[in-house]
Order: sequence, then structure tokens, then C-alpha cells
Amino acid sequence: MGNPKAFLTINRKEAGYRPVVDRVADFGEVEQTLNSEDRMLQASRCMECGVAFCHWSCPLGNLIPEWQDLLYKGKWQEAYGLLVTRNNFPEFTGRVCPALCEKSCVLNLEDQPLTIRENEAAIVEHAFLEGYVKPNPPKTRTGKKVAVIGSGPAGLAAADMLNQQGHTVTVYEKDEYIGGLLRLGIPDFKLNKEIIERRLDVLKAEGITFETGVEVGKNLATNKLLSKFDAVCLAIGAGVPRDLPIEGRELEGIHFALDFLKQQNRVVSGQTIPATEQISAKNKNVLVIGGGDTGSDCVGTSVRQKAKKVTQIEILPMPPEGFNPATPWPGYPNILKTSSSHKEGCERRWSLASKRFIGEKGKVTGVEVAEVEWLNENGKFVMKETGNTEIIPASLILLSMGFTQPVHEGLLDELGVKYDGRGNVAAVKPNESSVNKVFVAGDVTSGASLVVRAMISGRDAAKAIHKFLGY
Repeated sequence: MGNPKAFLTINRKEAGYRPVVDRVADFGEVEQTLNSEDRMLQASRCMECGVAFCHWSCPLGNLIPEWQDLLYKGKWQEAYGLLVTRNNFPEFTGRVCPALCEKSCVLNLEDQPLTIRENEAAIVEHAFLEGYVKPNPPKTRTGKKVAVIGSGPAGLAAADMLNQQGHTVTVYEKDEYIGGLLRLGIPDFKLNKEIIERRLDVLKAEGITFETGVEVGKNLATNKLLSKFDAVCLAIGAGVPRDLPIEGRELEGIHFALDFLKQQNRVVSGQTIPATEQISAKNKNVLVIGGGDTGSDCVGTSVRQKAKKVTQIEILPMPPEGFNPATPWPGYPNILKTSSSHKEGCERRWSLASKRFIGEKGKVTGVEVAEVEWLNENGKFVMKETGNTEIIPASLILLSMGFTQPVHEGLLDELGVKYDGRGNVAAVKPNESSVNKVFVAGDVTSGASLVVRAMISGRDAAKAIHKFLGY
């Protein structure tokens, strides 16, 4: 512990965001960076606790106190080397992870947690800048071939680990870009896609083969896949969005959030979308139904598309601000989260249930909502309508209520894998499906979750496959 009093004398300092007036004019990353001296000072605040709750709460088991100390001492290269022993892609988690570690930091008891996520991002960016990140292909190959289907965080983590172990890895992606929801689901203002391409260049140089535009079960037969590879890892995510099948659902102007976000990401990448297919918020009243991170991304994207007004509604009650006794430290707190997108202009409302979509001439013009209250009846929360209703005007409605399960049709049904009660691919053994030599990683088996949880699932799947192949 280099500076045992730093947590007493140095306050938490965040890099903050670019000014609103600047950032809403483009899709550049909104988060700023601190200079190296300030970043090292922030790292010095780590108390290297006897029980490192930050390490405990991180799904990847990042060795957080250790690389904080190295960062404080200016040993950037050593810090990066330690960081990537547990985290394949800190440049991703350093940008989009909700930082479970910071919520469990002992300093969070005083609302001054260590800036772990920002420090992580700073280390990996320094490593790329200084040339510490170099391709390191395996010295020998095992002769075993593994197919990874899906190139999101779970698939990429699995592919990276399997390749490091000497297996020959091919990653198949149905879309035109590698990266899964990192590439098409998360806006550029949170994760610049050059960051993904930079890492892909390293993975390719290390020997991983990437095939885009290949949908296994459609333009690549599953029987050919199984005969060609010694093991297969399913990492296709949970691709079925939760719908809202109420009256008026067929009206024009109602879209799933991911369709909206994917299209904008393609536009930022230089693609031209036909006018008849464009989903645009320009000059429209936009209603986002769903209060999670994807909904927040829809808010920020709508603002950049010059929406007239953006409203976000949630069926659950508004969480408390700052502290919630129902979810105490060191667990992850259920408290009000205000994103950079919310600060750019958005009306947020809670405890509203959507009753019916309203339209004229086949186009949506609004949604009727009912106020609800949540009552604790014998330990179970029950939703009841208060009787108050209203109509929220909107000509673009984005459904952002999460995902229910992976797509069964095609690949999964053809493989004949078993499903659990929620429709996810069942893991009959850790990361192993019911079909011989077919393994599972990420949301396809866990249900929709966090990038960091998908990554540890991918790493675990790689371990299971390595063992299955006899190593």
C-alpha cells in the first residue's frame, strides 16, 4: 500500500462527460479522461482492504487492489499485465460495465468509492498507446478445431481463451460485423467501434478466424458444423425481445429498441439505410418504454437524432436516490441511476403501465397509460392500478423491456438442445449443453445479463471445452 492516507486526503475525482451542447451534436464518446497524474492519484486511494469486496463482487475476479497499487506507482505495463490475467477485454468493461466493484468498495460507505472502472480503462488505453498490447499467438497448436457461434463478449472471451490454449478457433457471426451487441447494440457515444476493431486486429494476428454474415442453421448446415469441428460453443445471446402485445401494436411507428440502435450504429459506420426502412426520431415525440440501460441508449440516440421531446417510462416505482436500505452495501444497490443520456434532455416517469397504443391512419400517435402502485401483500409485491389514466403523445415508440430467451428456430432446434423453464439453453453440466460436444456461454444459457458476466461465462466455457478435448 503505497500511500496509506490517500483515501483520507484525496477525494474521488471522475473524468466526467463532454459538455452537453457538444456531445449531442455527434456520436463521439461522451466520457472524458483524466491526465496520468490524476489517474495515479485516484489509484492511490485504494485501501487494499483485508477483505477485498471489490474483488468479491467482480464476476471476473479482477485483482483490483493489486493493479491499483501498480498504477499508483506508475508501473503501467505491469498493471496491464495483471489486469488481463482475469479480463480479456478491459477496454470494453472499462467503458460499459456498471462497475459492481465500485458499489462494493469500502469507500462507497462514504459515497467516495475508488474510480475502478475509469482506472481500468486508463490502464488499457495507456497499454495500447505505448505498444504494450502485441499479438502473442500460441507457440504450438493442438490440432483440435473449435467453432464459436456468436461474437459478443461471451463468444470473443471463449475464442480468445481457446486460441491461447493452442486450439484452432473459428468464430461465426450472422451480422456483417464482429462484436455482437458490443458492436451493434451499444451506441458509439458509449463505445467507439474503433475500440473493438483495434482488439480484433490483435485476435486475428493471434490466429483466430472470423466469418461474418454466416448464420449457422441457415446458410451453414448444423450437421456440417458438427462434423467439421471437435467442439462447438454456442454464444448467440438472448435474441428474442420482450414484446408488448396490447391493442394497437400493429400501428406504424412502434419498434423494438435494438432495431433502432442497430440501425443507428450502421449509419455511424457509413451504411446508407433506404428511406422506407429508416427509424428516425427527428422532430418527433419519442416514447421509450422500459427504464434500463438499453432504454437510456435509446434516449441518447433520439436526442442526437433531434427528437422534439423524449419521454421514458417504467412500470416499476422510482427507486430511492443515494441509498436504499433494502439493498445495503456491499451488494449492488437498487437506487436511481441517471445516465449521461438522461442529462441530455429526457422526461422520466415511473409506475406507469401501458394499456393501448393509439393511432390515426395506421400510424401511432400515442399510448394510453395507467398509473399503478405496488403493494406488499404477505411478502409479495403486487401491482394494482390506481384508476388514473392519461395519453402520452408519441409518433415513435421504442420497446425496451429486455429479452426473454435465445432464438430457438434454426440452429438451436436443429441441434436438439434441451431448454430450461425460461427457454434458455439448459446447461446439463457447467457450460455444457445436452448435445455431445456442444457447449454454452453467456446469455444463451443465463438469460440477458451484463457484459462482464458474459465474459466470465465465455472463459468458463473455454475451460470446459479444453478439458473435453483432453487437456
